[in-house]
Amino acid sequence: MGAFSGRGIPRHVGIIMDGNGRWAKRHGMARTQGHLEGLKAAKRIVKAASDMGIGYLTLYVFSTENWKRTAAEVGFIMGLVRQYLRGEMDFCRENHIRVRHAGDAAGLPEDIAAEIAETVEDTKEFGGMQVILALNYGGRDELVRAVRRLVAKGAADGGLLNAAEEDIAACLDNPDIPDPDLIIRSAGEYRMSNFLLWEGAYAELYVSAKLWPEWTDADLAAAVGEYRNRDRRYGGIAANGE
Repeated sequence: MGAFSGRGIPRHVGIIMDGNGRWAKRHGMARTQGHLEGLKAAKRIVKAASDMGIGYLTLYVFSTENWKRTAAEVGFIMGLVRQYLRGEMDFCRENHIRVRHAGDAAGLPEDIAAEIAETVEDTKEFGGMQVILALNYGGRDELVRAVRRLVAKGAADGGLLNAAEEDIAACLDNPDIPDPDLIIRSAGEYRMSNFLLWEGAYAELYVSAKLWPEWTDADLAAAVGEYRNRDRRYGGIAANGE
């Protein structure tokens, strides 16, 4: 687990992987090359997070709004997702990494949805870090789908009008996964971009100016190091009364 094992390690980290396009432009390359380099960065960070002892890592791969991009770019990203799912199975086995999905699978191309379902099934017994791929994911969309599930279930015994927070939480995409302790965003943008809106209500935020393709294990270590120095109050006050 490395130098960061022990008290203070975030149990769940979410990452908004931003800056692939800007990295490509900065280097005079096509946006697709930026996404390819972004995939390489994701692989580095998954390995670093696993070594660090983080239990859950949610990667914002493709949002519900990303369909607005050109068909060529969307197709390339989906191809990278397929490549990742097929190419990383040995890594998952060696490191006992369980892969899961967040988002609307019904809105994905059939082959991609099938690849995700197969990977989720093949890794479901692995007991190491869980990597959640937020693909065709949006926080608002997840809440809409959660409400629909709640309606289908009949909500709690008293009906929808008496539904509590825990009833809604139980209908989210992955209700058994703990809320993120830390949400990281690369490329210097200070917004959530529809990521884990319910789950991230009390997450600590860390923004890095570095573009995502430039990220290494040292950047993850810096984010976790800052997280460990923060005082999480959850709406209360510190021990010293401040």
